[in-house]
Amino acid sequence: MPEPRSSHPEVAAIVVTYHPDPAALDALIGALAPQVGHLVVVDNGSSNAELGRCRASIEAAGGMLVELGANRGIATAQNIGCQRAVAAGGVTRLLLMDQDSVPAADMVGRLAAALDEGPGPDGLPVAAVGAVATDGRDGEPPFVYASRRWGPRRVELPDTDGARVQAGFLIASGCMIEASALASVGPMADDMFIDHVDLEWCVRARRAGWAVYAVVGATMSHSLGDEPAHLPGRRRSVHVQSTSRNYYMVRNTVRLMRWRGLPLGWRLGYVLYLGKYLAYYSLVAGPRRVRVPLLARGLVDGMLGRTGPMPARR
Repeated sequence: MPEPRSSHPEVAAIVVTYHPDPAALDALIGALAPQVGHLVVVDNGSSNAELGRCRASIEAAGGMLVELGANRGIATAQNIGCQRAVAAGGVTRLLLMDQDSVPAADMVGRLAAALDEGPGPDGLPVAAVGAVATDGRDGEPPFVYASRRWGPRRVELPDTDGARVQAGFLIASGCMIEASALASVGPMADDMFIDHVDLEWCVRARRAGWAVYAVVGATMSHSLGDEPAHLPGRRRSVHVQSTSRNYYMVRNTVRLMRWRGLPLGWRLGYVLYLGKYLAYYSLVAGPRRVRVPLLARGLVDGMLGRTGPMPARR
């Protein structure tokens, strides 16, 4: 891996790609590379043509491209990227990024400064800090989730620049993790493949005595799902997911509901969440003839404890 060129040589960015849009990836790398010491792009089985269009920008930024050759899931890709970065030496902080995010020019510095503050008022060591992410297409509040009785809920942020807001969990993209915390808590759950991976890790970290914070002023744009849809009687928009994501979301939500590591209130809250999720994608979002069987498979596989990539059609 090339020598670090930024003011934060201790930070390695791990970008996971899956059939990336070259222009969007160029924008991400252009904004991210000057802020970090190392860049590792882990690709989950994109075509040679897609990688060919992206390789030049990765190499120009001094980054490393790790080609997995198949879609092994976001958790596995993140774990491999973190391992490669730490093995290179000199890396003590790991910044996870999705291909559909673009950080502000000072995001990394603000996150690093928040980690430098050390433990919060409760005295707990800080495992990770996260950026304040927004999707400009929907005008909704930032993706910052505090722990509430029935599960994580979006919260209003204080006006204090640089304030650390204790979070129930941090979305993966824009999450800066102390390498020591990752070694202590353990890697991302490979068997979850995708969806709720970030939530599960943060809950595990908090159970192990670590804290996680969102950082006011550390901002980035982040596209979540397809175009947002607005439903009658609902204040907030709904980000429509792909049909395959329906399977993973249902299966992994059932897994969380069965996991004793999750607070009881959260487990009960996810019962209601799952009911609303199934109703929306079964009755409103098309194509229902594709979604409904995948929702059903996710429900069954979750109850049977199946994990890993979605199995071939049975």
